[in-house]
Amino acid sequence: MQATQTPGLKNWIRILTIALIWGAAFMGVKIALDGFGPLQLAATRVGIGAVILWLLMLARGVRFPPLSDRRLWATITLIAILSTALPFALLSWGQQHVPSAFAGMSMAAVPLFILPLAHIFVPGEQMHLRKVLGFGVGFVGTMVLIGTGGLQAAETWTVQVAQLACIGGALCYACNSILTKRCPPVNELALSTAALGLAFLLLAPAALLVEGMPRAIPTHAWWAMAYLAVLPTAAAYLLKVAVVRSAGPSFMSLVNYQVPVWSVVLGALFLGERLPGTLFAALALILLGLAVSQWGTLRGLFRRA
Repeated sequence: MQATQTPGLKNWIRILTIALIWGAAFMGVKIALDGFGPLQLAATRVGIGAVILWLLMLARGVRFPPLSDRRLWATITLIAILSTALPFALLSWGQQHVPSAFAGMSMAAVPLFILPLAHIFVPGEQMHLRKVLGFGVGFVGTMVLIGTGGLQAAETWTVQVAQLACIGGALCYACNSILTKRCPPVNELALSTAALGLAFLLLAPAALLVEGMPRAIPTHAWWAMAYLAVLPTAAAYLLKVAVVRSAGPSFMSLVNYQVPVWSVVLGALFLGERLPGTLFAALALILLGLAVSQWGTLRGLFRRA
């Protein structure tokens, strides 16, 4: 087995770039919602992304797994639902009513949700005292995040449901991480492309039935859609694979600390979002809980750097 390399400057630049791309995705969703309905947005974004990855598959000579492998395709279908169809729909709908910063910050809870799920479903990933403490601190931060007031002039039940939708999207991503870890062996590019394609087949009919065809879409919404389809999907995928192969998945996990920060900064700079102090307190608690739970990994990474 080849030893994991020292991260190096190139990989630090890569994860900073990935975090910026993913952090800006929430701002992109907010802008694209000016012309698309939430289901239209999710379906169009996924459809374009699936085509891009399929073209990449053709260029690399990668093939889909055989349809006769029913267990694998059943797993891929569940991954399509939990990694794309459901969270994209929840986050797109939620961002109609909450700032992009809130949606981005809710993603900081993903690694915390993974801790108890991994304890139950992944052998060798049992929680110990430090992980329990980290989860507890982060869970308090998540509750503060959900209970944050002052996100809009009128705090209504719709806003509260939208907050829960964003947290629900984070929970979907956490469940998908466990499912992907337990997935039978399959090429990662083929898995990602198949999952996006299946998600499109689920989202497109729902979008047409509920929202119909998009009409009179402003130019800035199309630009935001192009960004969402190309960079967070295809470009970030390539960078992620490069980081995991050269520096390992633990180093890649550092992205989790950066995405919510970028979503806050970009939302404030370009969308003029005004955020209450409790929102930053929630972010601090979530990131602290994440740092406590992953302290051993973080210490090893920074020593190697």
